[in-house]
Amino acid sequence: MTTSAAVPTGSEGAITNGGTVTDRLVAANQRYAAEFADPGMDARPVLKVAVVACMDARLDLHAALGLQLGDCHTIRNAGGVVTDDVIRSLTISQRALGTRSVVLIHHTGCGMESITEDFRHDLEMEVGQRPLWAVEAFKDVDQDVRQSMQRVRTSPFLLHTDDVRGFVFDVRTGALREVDPA
Repeated sequence: MTTSAAVPTGSEGAITNGGTVTDRLVAANQRYAAEFADPGMDARPVLKVAVVACMDARLDLHAALGLQLGDCHTIRNAGGVVTDDVIRSLTISQRALGTRSVVLIHHTGCGMESITEDFRHDLEMEVGQRPLWAVEAFKDVDQDVRQSMQRVRTSPFLLHTDDVRGFVFDVRTGALREVDPA
């Protein structure tokens, strides 16, 4: 299996003469756009589902869940935690774009388990300004999935809170394990 982290072979993927990773991405987009055909899709997800997951680069959500382009809305952040901004995105997803189900995915070996809320304090000491956001670090991934499910289920802004399920993705096996909400 190849990943984007693999060292490019040949000149096609190489970063040369001071080029940046962004330059590599822009070049890849130019190749993509040259062969792009408008799929003629609407912004509404075909499966009427929104997936909230961690931003961890090891999670290939579409492959892991058997999804195709246009199937779902994907909302990602550090930890896959349901924050105010996730509620904002879910509200727009449901109320304006028709989603009805929410799938929450945390994962094993998450970096959010190895930091603490002191991260905010350290940032404040370094830059002289306290971040307005909470770190949302956690020690127990299952409990954090439960908390995220509860935040979705109790939000007054969301229309559809009956089909909310939470999972932990195992980064070593690729398997999902469902978390009991109780």
